[in-house]
Amino acid sequence: MIRFRFALTPLGQVSPWGHEDRQLHWFGLTNGWYWIELANHELLRYSPETLQRYRTDHPATQRPYVDYYVARLWEDINEMTPTVLQSVPIDLLDFVASDPDAWQPKDSDAALVAAEWHAEHALDLGYIRQPPRIRAWRTVSDDLDTVTVTWRHDDDGDIRFIADPAGQVVIPAESFLTAVRQLDHELMIAMERRIRALERTGPPDGVHLDLRLLRAEHVNRATWLAQRQHREPATDWAAVRAGAEDLLPG
Repeated sequence: MIRFRFALTPLGQVSPWGHEDRQLHWFGLTNGWYWIELANHELLRYSPETLQRYRTDHPATQRPYVDYYVARLWEDINEMTPTVLQSVPIDLLDFVASDPDAWQPKDSDAALVAAEWHAEHALDLGYIRQPPRIRAWRTVSDDLDTVTVTWRHDDDGDIRFIADPAGQVVIPAESFLTAVRQLDHELMIAMERRIRALERTGPPDGVHLDLRLLRAEHVNRATWLAQRQHREPATDWAAVRAGAEDLLPG
């Protein structure tokens, strides 16, 4: 019901960082495309009109999805997962589902805590133009354990996506965690293959790449998801409740 999908730019087409001192590293080698399959929706897929407007012969336009470093999606998904999987108390469901644009202006410490907690349920996409707002939170009851995923993007700019301007899908919490683990597994395998290829051939001419450090970083990053899954968010529920009362209209 949910999958975090990606494709890596062919190794020979990955652009080094820098001009005079051209370098490659683990993060830069994850250059590619990514999108989210959610039920019968594809999030982060650009509309045909947007693709037509911005299409060039550059490799980044070969697929209709967000083109950036897949490591960024992987890092942000890993970072938000502990918060997403922390069950939201029933009295805060209206707040976690609310739109900050509709909040009342408040400067209290509690409002700041509540706003930060709310933001931790959002996927950070601020590095792309006119990004959609994608959020997720968990609800647990006697007979249900689900994650609600919502999205919204403005439909009045020059960047548009193929998904509806706003939507919501409720999935089993286990499906969300499985998708997070699958993204981690698939990216680690893809990068292992990429690193082995570079270890055989060496870096491209004129490009600095420390293969020993690249291998060490890959081994380290392969542990990141497991480390974060054992992190329990230290949520101050009293402050979040007080801040939510300050921020929500009425």
